[in-house]
Amino acid sequence: MKRLVVALLLLVLTAAPASARQLDVGRYASPNPGSVNVLWISAPQGLIVIDSGRTISEAHKALAAIQATGRPVAAILITHAHPDHVGGLGVLHEAFPTAPMYASAGTAEEIRTDSKGFYALTRQIDGADYPAVMTVPDHVIQPNKPLFVGGLRLETAQFGPGETEDETAFYDPSTRELFPGDIVSNHMTPALLEGHTCGWLTDLDRLHDRFPHAARLYPGHGAPGSPRLIAKQTRYINDFRAFVAPAAAPSSPGGVTVTPEELATIKGEVEAKYSDYPNVASLPTLMDVNITAVAHEIATEGPCRVGG
Repeated sequence: MKRLVVALLLLVLTAAPASARQLDVGRYASPNPGSVNVLWISAPQGLIVIDSGRTISEAHKALAAIQATGRPVAAILITHAHPDHVGGLGVLHEAFPTAPMYASAGTAEEIRTDSKGFYALTRQIDGADYPAVMTVPDHVIQPNKPLFVGGLRLETAQFGPGETEDETAFYDPSTRELFPGDIVSNHMTPALLEGHTCGWLTDLDRLHDRFPHAARLYPGHGAPGSPRLIAKQTRYINDFRAFVAPAAAPSSPGGVTVTPEELATIKGEVEAKYSDYPNVASLPTLMDVNITAVAHEIATEGPCRVGG
């Protein structure tokens, strides 16, 4: 009888539907301001690490947490080229030199060239704690093609221009867990400084439509959560645009230029509705830069035609 019960239990466990399974996902989050997630998936052939952290010192802390699992690293995936997600790549590559490093062609090219000057700016802020020479991923993710790593099949999708020019999301359909990079954050002040909020809203719509069965999201910043994080991120961007739009109107006191008084008003409105939202970046003037960038976008492009 006992053997029969054990056999039935094993049958139930092995026949469990894919939606009932869940990846073993680890997470290291650096302290605020500028908290960023380094994530890792426990796959059959080892860990799949997603992003590398901002600084050399924080990458070493993430590395210690990864090594504490006692498992090898099968691959390293990079969602996008922003400094806070690639600054620790050299640390991880040195620790796991045989693990392939994957990124889209556009992300790899930005890491190689620093065309926006973001790495140079980050070195001014973090000094020697940011790498003097960037480590460039050595494997290219083919656009919207599945990725086979560590014994897992991950779906991929590319986005942008939005949060940045080129961003890759990863999804495991067997567990319905989605890794959207910085397209989605959780209870954080996002970096809107690239001035593509309309594109970002479109990307959020596309993310929802592309992965409609996702059950859990692991964002680039903030705690994991449900797919409602997508709608939450959309509301933030729409609200931010609404706060900024009056100051971007030609009839406003400064014309299309945001005056100091308008800047203070907008900051007050954002902080009143979204209090206790830490910055995703350690840039102390992030809110000011966000407002200026979005005002310029609205003045130049007008209302969003899609995605908002």
